[in-house]
Parts: sequence; C-alpha cells; structure tokens
Amino acid sequence: MSMKTLAPVFVLTALFFLLPLTTTTTTIQDLLRSRGLPVGIFPNNVKSYQLDRDGRLEVELESSCMAEFDGRVYFDRVVTANLSYGGLVGLEGLSQEELFLWLPIKCITANDPSPGIILFDIVVAHKQLSISLFEVPPSCMPQEVMLEELDRKEGFGFQK
Repeated sequence: MSMKTLAPVFVLTALFFLLPLTTTTTTIQDLLRSRGLPVGIFPNNVKSYQLDRDGRLEVELESSCMAEFDGRVYFDRVVTANLSYGGLVGLEGLSQEELFLWLPIKCITANDPSPGIILFDIVVAHKQLSISLFEVPPSCMPQEVMLEELDRKEGFGFQK
C-alpha cells in the first residue's frame, strides 16, 4: 500500500479511538430531568456539577445565594446530595426559612404517589409543594440583595 492510501485509514483509526474519550456536556437541568426530577430545583447560577459512580452529586454555584419557591431558600456555594431516580437524599448546603427559622432541607422527593407534588423533608416536617414551582430554575440573588428587597417590600427597618 502506498502512503496516500494509508493516510485516510490512519486518520479514521485515530478518530475511532479518540471519539469515545470525548464527553457530551449536559446541564444540571438535563441531569435532573433524566432522573425524574424537575429542572428548577437548583438556581440559574450553577457553575458546574459532578456526579460520581455511587450517585453522589456535587453542585457548585457561582456564589451562595437566596431564591424563592413558596418561601425563601438559601443555597450554599456547594450543595451535595445522593441522587437517585426521583430524589435527592442527604442534602447538604440547602436550607429553607420557616417561621423566621432557617432549617436544613435533608431530602427532596418527586416520586410521591400524588402526581404534581414534590416533597421537601425539612428536618422537623415534610412539606408538599406543587411541582409547577420548579418548572424553571429560579433566579438566585446574594443574601444581602434579597434582604434589601424584602425590607423595601414590607417596610421593615432591617438591622445588619
């Protein structure tokens, strides 16, 4: 065989071996959807995420922030959980305000028997929310900005 006929064979062989090494970049929303969860559980400022073989999910945000679902939710800069189909278990880095207290959210489950319901396990209680609240990733604001907006809306003189 001449060099001219070997060149295309070499290129095709090299591509065959290199293609499996490339990975498809998916968003956190794609991952959540593929696991039976709504795409709006995490805010719109996700920087990156990692999912290991054991299902341990680590989501890194651009910064810690607050968002609104049916109340205020605080996201640490890094949120971790065990991801299974329809649930995030052993959550760390996520808390929700309930009656002026910030309580950690330990589990989020979307495979509840009631369709259209998502269940939040907030240490002392289970909270059922409409899954429609999680159709779109929420805007996430720095804590100071969220508190200033609350101060303007409700007219409180919030002390820092």
